[in-house]
Amino acid sequence: MAQSPSHKFGQIIGDLIEETLAGRLKTFARKHGLFLDKKGRRSARPGKKVTWLDEYNNLHDLDFVLERGGSDKQTGIPVAFIETAWRRYTKHSRNKAQEIQGAIIPLAAKHRFSAPFLGVIAAGVYTDGALNQLRSIGFTVLYLPYKTIVEAFRAGKVDASFDETTPDAEFQKKVLSWENLSSSQRSRVSQTVIRLNEEGITDFFHSLQRTVTRCIEAVRITPLHGVSSDLSSVEQAITFLDTYIAPACVGLPLKYEIAIRYSNGDKIEACFSTKESGIQFLEEFRATRFSAPPR
Repeated sequence: MAQSPSHKFGQIIGDLIEETLAGRLKTFARKHGLFLDKKGRRSARPGKKVTWLDEYNNLHDLDFVLERGGSDKQTGIPVAFIETAWRRYTKHSRNKAQEIQGAIIPLAAKHRFSAPFLGVIAAGVYTDGALNQLRSIGFTVLYLPYKTIVEAFRAGKVDASFDETTPDAEFQKKVLSWENLSSSQRSRVSQTVIRLNEEGITDFFHSLQRTVTRCIEAVRITPLHGVSSDLSSVEQAITFLDTYIAPACVGLPLKYEIAIRYSNGDKIEACFSTKESGIQFLEEFRATRFSAPPR
C-alpha cells in the first residue's frame, strides 16, 4: 500500500529530529568514551533496529542507547535509553507517552543495578500532562515545541505547518519541497532546530552528563538479624511490633541490604540472602562501572 503524503511528511519531520539529535549524541558519546547505538547496521545485533530484551524476553525497539564497553562487534552495558517522538496533535500525546513508558521502563527494571539514564526527546505538540507523566517516573524530557520545528523548516524554505484540514495535495508539495533540498539546506534546518531549542538541549545533555559521570558517594551495607514471625492478622502484627524488644544480634544474618548512593542523587538498592551473593553483586557492579571504553 502506498504511503499517504501526510504520513510521509510526518516521517520526514520525525527523521529530521532524530538525525539532528543523533549528531549531538555521537559527539557526547565520543567525549565520554561511550558507544552510541542507533538505527542502522551493527555487527553486534541482527537487522537495522536497536532492539533490547527485558526480563521476560520481550523485545523493545529504541532510537538510541549509550553503552559503556560497547563497540560495533560487542554489546556493552547500557547507561542511557533515549527515545524521540514527533506528534502534531495533543490527542496523540498521552498515548505516545504511555508507549514510550511501556518500551523503556521494563528495560530500566532489567538494568536497575546500573541505573541508566532515561530520556525522551518529544517534538511537536504535547500536553503538560503527557510530559509530566514521563517526568514523574524518572524520565528526563527535552521538549521541542511545534512552532520551533515549523520555523526551522522555514530556514530551508519548506512550509512545515499543517492541521487536520490540510489536503493531501498540500502535503505532497511539502514532501517534494523537502526532497529537492540539498544536503547543506537540510543541514541548515537541523542547525536551526538546535539554535531555537539550545537552552532545553543544553539542560538535557547536562542531565545526561551528570548520570554518566556520576561517582559513588557511599556504599551502605546493613546485615539484618532476627527471627521471622508469621502472624494471622493485622491486629496481631501491630501488637507484635508494639511490644517487640530487639535482642542483641545472635547467629548469622538473615539477609544483607546494600544501598549505593551517587553524587547526582541516584540510588541503587539491593537485598541478598547470603554474603556471597552480595559480594558477587558488588563485583559485577564494579566490572560494569569500569568496563573498557569502545575502541
